[in-house]
Amino acid sequence: MSKATTDKTTEQFESLFVQPMRSYAALNLEYAEKLVSTQFDSARALTDLGLAQARGWLEVKDADGVKKAMEGQQKALQDLGERVKSDSEALMTLGQEYAQKGQKLVEEQVKAASTS
Repeated sequence: MSKATTDKTTEQFESLFVQPMRSYAALNLEYAEKLVSTQFDSARALTDLGLAQARGWLEVKDADGVKKAMEGQQKALQDLGERVKSDSEALMTLGQEYAQKGQKLVEEQVKAASTS
């Protein structure tokens, strides 16, 4: 094989296999980073909510304190519901973004392969 043939083969291998694998790996890494970040944010918020509730119950000393703690419990449940809804929407958006970017990579790969 001549040097030109070897260079051309290497270039084709790079463009048809190596570059797409790097692109997919970068996409997967970006998705994993965003997913883990979202999960940690959710866990932190839920932990903070739970600890705040525990602190509220520790302050109960009389019937009025129980009433306030129960009201706080209801508010916490509403906040929790809103948080779960928000997190679900964020995860759905993240999944859609991942799918769109993945589809775009596939389309680019098909286009590059057909022109080679």
